[in-house]
Amino acid sequence: MGFTQKITKGVMTAALGMSLIGGGTFAYFSDVVDTQNTFAAGTLDLGMNPNAVVNISNIKPGDQIYREFTLENNGTLQISKVLLDTKYTVEDVKSDNNEDLAKNIKVTIMYNTSSATNTVVETTLYDLQNQQPDITAIDTGTSVGYKADGIVPGDKEKIFVLFEFVDNGDDQNEFQGDKLLVNWKFNAQTEGSTYHDDTDPDNN
Repeated sequence: MGFTQKITKGVMTAALGMSLIGGGTFAYFSDVVDTQNTFAAGTLDLGMNPNAVVNISNIKPGDQIYREFTLENNGTLQISKVLLDTKYTVEDVKSDNNEDLAKNIKVTIMYNTSSATNTVVETTLYDLQNQQPDITAIDTGTSVGYKADGIVPGDKEKIFVLFEFVDNGDDQNEFQGDKLLVNWKFNAQTEGSTYHDDTDPDNN
């Protein structure tokens, strides 16, 4: 091997060694895919029509007041239950009440299906303040016209309420002129968590 060839080979070997020590620099192909991912929360929107269930005066023992109202699911999520919270105050105009007027007001809440009207709540207004019933819950099993509890998006449910000023057969003059102010709060809640499978086309 000639001197020139030896020198050239030595330089190439040294250059290769330096490139290995430095980690090396190589040309390569590349391709990039940029993904845009979205996690959008649904909406829970409970509507009610009318916005007042009852507003009546001049009632007396034995009177019954029947009312209807509609709950609407205006959101995108399933409403699994609508819990009813009750609060009230009594205006005792003569300050002579020996008993809570609400104990004399019977409340019956009914939920309608295509086949029947089912009672959800039947109690006094006094006892109802310590309860939180789901007014969309009915136990009708798999009967004809059965409808699951809750309200699906875009659907509505009609609720029927019967108030009765119970005539207990005694002197109830202490309630004359009194007023019962009732606040009903309807608390809609979503159903349990859902597993969104990657193979489900509705979730992709």
